[in-house]
Amino acid sequence: MLPEHQIIIRLVVAAVLGSIVGIERERLNWVAGLRTHMLVCVGSALFMIVSAWGFADVLDHEHIALDPSRIAAQVVSGIGFLGAGTIVLRRKVVHGLTTAASLWTVAAVGLAVGGGLYVAAVTATVLIVVILAGIKPLERRLFLARRTSPFLILVIDRREVSLFAIESVLEAANLHLQRMLIEHGDDPDEERIQITVHHTGNTNVLSVTEQLRRIPGVRGISHTLS
Repeated sequence: MLPEHQIIIRLVVAAVLGSIVGIERERLNWVAGLRTHMLVCVGSALFMIVSAWGFADVLDHEHIALDPSRIAAQVVSGIGFLGAGTIVLRRKVVHGLTTAASLWTVAAVGLAVGGGLYVAAVTATVLIVVILAGIKPLERRLFLARRTSPFLILVIDRREVSLFAIESVLEAANLHLQRMLIEHGDDPDEERIQITVHHTGNTNVLSVTEQLRRIPGVRGISHTLS
């Protein structure tokens, strides 16, 4: 049986390591913040302790054998339900995947602490914080432009506007059409067109907007071009 002081130490260490990751999430105002990460880490450590030593008193009986990894293994899959609660679909964009992943890895840290693997747990915690806080600015600088597809929203009179005319203006401005979504407007003859485009970064936004505005039947334009 694991000594009581070891149980206390492992649970406290799990709470501390979980709080380190939780603070990073808390500063960004995510729903799963400090307390959630601490609870996940402590809970995982406790599951590991119970799984490994909680049934030691029955092992003396004949024909009884226990697999200490069974309860701990359920944490790996069970934590997925909690992580799924942090994932939100907002305006056709998925948010919360990183927080869900941090909960999953914090659970692994808790299991490591519960198993007495302090070096692995501390190292993993440091790596998690570096990945969450340190790599994010680099990720934004290198990949955000690729992930963010600029789009235009046009309100048009469908009786007058030619889609080919819109496409010609975009191509002339070095904007390559990726997707076009057409929705009905409030007026029976009105349509709302959302156009997703790819550009090289040398696009003159005002020039494109002005050219589109000149197309007969275009009633309004908004954009997120950079």
